[in-house]
Amino acid sequence: MRYFHRTPVPIDDVLAAADTFFGERMQTVTSKGRHRTYRHTAGTVTVDLRVEGGHYTHVTVATDQVGESEVDKLAKRFLGTVHTKAHAAHELRGAY
Repeated sequence: MRYFHRTPVPIDDVLAAADTFFGERMQTVTSKGRHRTYRHTAGTVTVDLRVEGGHYTHVTVATDQVGESEVDKLAKRFLGTVHTKAHAAHELRGAY
């Protein structure tokens, strides 16, 4: 599965959030520039970031699993935490 999110949160802050969020749960396989890959027995998550529109960060989170797998749920939860960084009033809800 592949998910996209555009946020005003700077790239360095999103990378730090990814390292904290996935690093606590999974093993870091690749950490190059704006790209991260994390692996767990349940699957692999890839995070790619790029600048979009000058002041936005385009976040792409991809998994090697089908939708609603445990790794897929982690990917969606991570995007929710990034959204919370941009909008503190956002309430993170959901079963993922």
